[in-house]
Amino acid sequence: MQNLKKALAKYAADLVMLAGAAAIVVGAGMIYLPAGVIAAGVLALGGAVLDSLGGGGEA
Repeated sequence: MQNLKKALAKYAADLVMLAGAAAIVVGAGMIYLPAGVIAAGVLALGGAVLDSLGGGGEA
């Protein structure tokens, strides 16, 4: 249980970003399915860029 808490604390920002992206994609997909697919691609690319840039506290 302690390991789970540490993992959640370590990846909290990433999990929130993923949940927000999923909410945007689902919402756009409910309006117009191709818009949801396009939004998913754009957010996946944006997430990959943010992940490659890093910025975490790891040394």
